[in-house]
Amino acid sequence: METKINLEDYKMPAEVTHPVEASPKVPSNPNLASDFHKALMNMINEFDAQLDHEHEVGMKLVSFGKTIQFHVSQIGYVNPSLITFAGFTPEEHPVKLIQHVSQLSFLLMEVKRLKPEEPKKRIGFTIEG
Repeated sequence: METKINLEDYKMPAEVTHPVEASPKVPSNPNLASDFHKALMNMINEFDAQLDHEHEVGMKLVSFGKTIQFHVSQIGYVNPSLITFAGFTPEEHPVKLIQHVSQLSFLLMEVKRLKPEEPKKRIGFTIEG
């Protein structure tokens, strides 16, 4: 996969008096968040496909001695190394988890849909940053 370089992202500060050439090719990195995102989406969609119409994908996180459960609605990423999870608590409060790819650890679980009267939605994705 070829990576395109946007030279606008690498503007030189005004103090630099001589131009520095940008490398024509950035080495690819198989550990980018976008690659983790693809794998996560595949696993989550496989899990979701096994659920009935009354349930959707939920996540349970344990951190700092607290357990948090939420309904997942979106998964995104910011390269090179951040994954984001957005959704709602059982009380319908919005939540967003931002995690480094090396820290990913969560439990997928089936949860009762918050709005069973609405058509079941697939988990979306976003590219951030």
